[in-house]
Amino acid sequence: MLKLLKRLWLIMKSPSSAAMGFVLLLGFMGGIIFWGGFNTAMEATNTEAFCAGCHAPIVKEIRETIHYSNRSGVRAICSDCHVPHNWTDKIIRKVQASKELVAFAMGTISTEEKFQARRGHLAHREWQRMQENDSQECRNCHQFDFMDFSEQGARSAKQHSTALASGEKTCVDCHKGIAHQLPNMEGIEGW
Repeated sequence: MLKLLKRLWLIMKSPSSAAMGFVLLLGFMGGIIFWGGFNTAMEATNTEAFCAGCHAPIVKEIRETIHYSNRSGVRAICSDCHVPHNWTDKIIRKVQASKELVAFAMGTISTEEKFQARRGHLAHREWQRMQENDSQECRNCHQFDFMDFSEQGARSAKQHSTALASGEKTCVDCHKGIAHQLPNMEGIEGW
């Protein structure tokens, strides 16, 4: 064992191609380990259990909506609607969400009463984010090109085929509160 360590030391201290190969191999293996750990952490923070750690009252609300239980058995969890699916936007959203973890740790929304007091602010911020990205999280499941307007109510079909099709509006403009109780909507356009 000692001979092996001495040999490795000799290889590492001399600038040979073997030493370069060894350093590259260590870097490659370290990169794989880092990437695996990073990806595992990213997926762990996309679970309903993780979200419920800070937002338990909200997770209870979702269980009463069509996004949780429906005739087709398709179920959306928190990250389906609040975390973009493509990688770059997902990373940006995770960095933004780190502020929310700090706020929870500082006690800003640590109780249901504190959360309810800030609910309007949080909802407005989320609606604005979804308006800015054209409700991309909604569109991961609800694709405009495949909507069957004949299966929709007259009002929905009209709105989807005009305002949504033209880009004048996005999903969250009309579907606020689709999976959550609405905050005080006083002063909100269209309410």
